[in-house]
Amino acid sequence: MKETNHLEISGMHCAACATRIEKVVSKIEGVEEVHVNLTTEKGRVTFTNTLTNINEIINRINKIGFEAKIDRKSNLQSEIEKRRDITILKWKFFVSALLTFPLAWAMFSHFKWASFVKVPEVFINPLFQFAITIPIQFIIGFQFYERAWKSLKSGSANMDVLVVLSTSAAFFYSHYLTFTHLGFSGPPQSTVLFYETSAFIITFILLGKLLEARTKMRTTEAIKKLYQLQTRSATLLLDGKEYPAPVETLSPGNVVIVKSGEKVPIDGQVMEGSSMIDESLLTGESIPVEKGVGNHVFAGTINHNGTLKIRVTKKESDSALSQIIRIVEEAQSSKAPIQHIADKVTGVFVPIIIFVSIVTFFLWYMWIKQGDLSEALEKMIAVLIIACPCALGLATPTSVMVGSGRAAQAGILFKEGKYLEVLGKSNVIVLDKTGTITKGVPEVTDVFVEYMSEREFLEIIGAVEGDSGHPVAQAIVNEAKKRGLTLPIANQVVTIPGFGVMGNVHGKKVLISNPSYFGLNNYYIPRRIEREITRLEQEGKTVMVVSIHSRFSGIIAVADEIKQSSKAAITRLKQLGMQVMMLTGDNNKTAMTIAKKTGIENVQATVTPKKKVEIIQNMQKEGKQVVMVGDGINDAPALTVADVGIAMGTGSDIAIESGDITVIKGDLGKVVDAIKISKATMTNIRQNFVWAFLYNIISIPFAMFGLLAPWLAGAVMAFSSVSVVLNSLRLQKNKI
Repeated sequence: MKETNHLEISGMHCAACATRIEKVVSKIEGVEEVHVNLTTEKGRVTFTNTLTNINEIINRINKIGFEAKIDRKSNLQSEIEKRRDITILKWKFFVSALLTFPLAWAMFSHFKWASFVKVPEVFINPLFQFAITIPIQFIIGFQFYERAWKSLKSGSANMDVLVVLSTSAAFFYSHYLTFTHLGFSGPPQSTVLFYETSAFIITFILLGKLLEARTKMRTTEAIKKLYQLQTRSATLLLDGKEYPAPVETLSPGNVVIVKSGEKVPIDGQVMEGSSMIDESLLTGESIPVEKGVGNHVFAGTINHNGTLKIRVTKKESDSALSQIIRIVEEAQSSKAPIQHIADKVTGVFVPIIIFVSIVTFFLWYMWIKQGDLSEALEKMIAVLIIACPCALGLATPTSVMVGSGRAAQAGILFKEGKYLEVLGKSNVIVLDKTGTITKGVPEVTDVFVEYMSEREFLEIIGAVEGDSGHPVAQAIVNEAKKRGLTLPIANQVVTIPGFGVMGNVHGKKVLISNPSYFGLNNYYIPRRIEREITRLEQEGKTVMVVSIHSRFSGIIAVADEIKQSSKAAITRLKQLGMQVMMLTGDNNKTAMTIAKKTGIENVQATVTPKKKVEIIQNMQKEGKQVVMVGDGINDAPALTVADVGIAMGTGSDIAIESGDITVIKGDLGKVVDAIKISKATMTNIRQNFVWAFLYNIISIPFAMFGLLAPWLAGAVMAFSSVSVVLNSLRLQKNKI
């Protein structure tokens, strides 16, 4: 049986680390899928538990130099630990910068243009430089040695190997000059030591890591906001008394009290009271929603006014908010397909750079400046340090995290990061009609009454239709209730199969049927009403004719109304270059009416679920990338087979499970927003990749030809990683 576990992995410091873990774990028999996210320091592994187990996977990760354990921490605990790590990193940087300062000051003695700067004699003393560099190199910098050793021991080479090679070369060469060639009297001014190179590199890398860690904290803002929506306690009503209770102890059937201004602690149904509920952070809709008896409320939403008595319908772990958090976490820990380009590059990058640095050393020592060891060493160190692949490794995961988080804030849930990439590339969008373009619930649209008031007419027919489960009957009853009417009691109610219903109200015989039944039985319908019936049916509406006490009394038209946002959304889809198509199981007349009103040219009606699948597969064979949008159980097969399935959150649970993306509010406009977020995220990833590749393509030759000093190379390398994260954060401000 398949099993999925989430892991917390510490000790990763570059893209090569994440790639190494994935490579090792994927080779374990039974492991089907593994994703490691450098940015969140989390992993997700799916495996067959009859072939392997989570302990074996964790042990294998730990053996190659990392520390893995099952992720059981709350978001708050993780954030506290991350803030503690940032504080430690801050102190390391501060101490390193403080010790580097005298070395930086001493550098002025090497430049003629800086002759006006007075440099204390002690600062240029090699023993002093040696003494203050030791804690930077071997105490603060011990972490680099430790991680580099673990990396090499596991058969790979990561960024830490480059750092150790470059700083060690600078330090030990300077140590050699200090104690062997120059003695204890101090070197002549013309002799160049590289203590400051070692110190600068470590200090700048720490600064880069500090800035990177602080900016990465901001990439998880969306998930943090979702966690902040959760409340840990509720007011439980038991035997008429109120008790505080932890939310995780609540179970379906319990009754909780939610007072004005409080958050709804758990999903439930209102038993008593009415209020306005703010659902904005779940649905993206800023206007509060009115809730009364029988309405469902959701964990994390805010009760604006009034006290509600709520019957719990789901456990805390099954609540809509918990599911949303789980989906967003899954999306942020998964990879977009484009990430595999970076994984392949970083896998071979470090060995190539080591080779390039050795070539650089020999070029300078044997050819450009023959016999000048210090010059050759300086250029080699610059190449080693400038080529860190951190920016490349951060290019995709940071964008995916921010993009999926931005979508979640808008009420759009991407189940995996890969759909952020695939959605933006799609060129055909297939829309179901009922519940997707339309509201999915029939409503009364037109009422024509002959000789009584509209109020009396609706009371009588509402009474007859009261016990029927037919959608048209429900629409009539709902209309009567909406108008606040009190329905009388109907007797002798009989269904006329395929036509309608008849009954008795106040001693009067009532017949409600479709027009064909009146025609078959030669019942009278005025000519002007017949014309009206024809007009309404051409608009795709269902018309019922009413006879009361054997006398024509009126007609009532019912239709599944188009959602307010649908027409504008379809126009926006076309503007994005999408081919829009409607597939529906409804009749051709209704389908064409809806299509005409919304501007859809390509329509197929009376389509079975199987036929929907075949149509989508045929388009895929033509090379088209198809998005399917639906909400019903009958849409589940099509949602599954499409390149991207978008489920409307107002639909069935099966449709939501089958979809790759869920639009919580069921608004078609949000589908357009999802496509725009997808395109913006992919643009952002490409920008990051271009910057990361250009940075290396340009900077490595600069370092090889001596145009970048090692300390400057360290600064540029740190800036490249931070710039990628900052560029990804721009997605938070993206207008959709």
